[in-house]
Amino acid sequence: MVRAQQKRTLETRARLIAASEEIIEKRGFEELRVEDVVLLAGTAKGTFFAHFKDKDVLMDLIIGGRIDQHLDGLEALAVPNTVEELVEALMPLSDFMTSERYVFDLILRYSGAAAVEEIGHIALTFGRQIEILERWLAKAPFRQDITPALQAEGVQAFLTQAMATNFCALHNTQTMQTRLMPYLTAWLKP
Repeated sequence: MVRAQQKRTLETRARLIAASEEIIEKRGFEELRVEDVVLLAGTAKGTFFAHFKDKDVLMDLIIGGRIDQHLDGLEALAVPNTVEELVEALMPLSDFMTSERYVFDLILRYSGAAAVEEIGHIALTFGRQIEILERWLAKAPFRQDITPALQAEGVQAFLTQAMATNFCALHNTQTMQTRLMPYLTAWLKP
């Protein structure tokens, strides 16, 4: 009896996630509504909240999963040997993270920087991104006076800054690469 109940619970959760993904594909992240998810998944609204505290928790899972896909792509790349190569490698991830204002705002809130009590999928991806950058920077011909870990944290911070200015009316006329290049050049090749 318990196994059948667990199986049903997992199937229901999977239906809710699949319905959410379908809605996101058609309308975007910001337009996802719990009411539409439960209607498409064929469940009650209470069932949704039995699986997810709120919409943002569901989005943490989905957006975190998509960030992980981008990080998988980064891990498959050769080590960047120039700032230009590093910036180019980071562009697909930053393009996704800034694809919608809602996505970027949720990423910032769930990154761990906003003291969210529970560590979710997005926060874990920030740690994973640092690990990837650190491995790259340990092998790349950049500055040697600080550790690759500190270099990686700086790259992540500058990337976040460049992405944030994407939504600023004063700075959004420049491409992400144009904004990021001077930061990383100054940081990695002082």
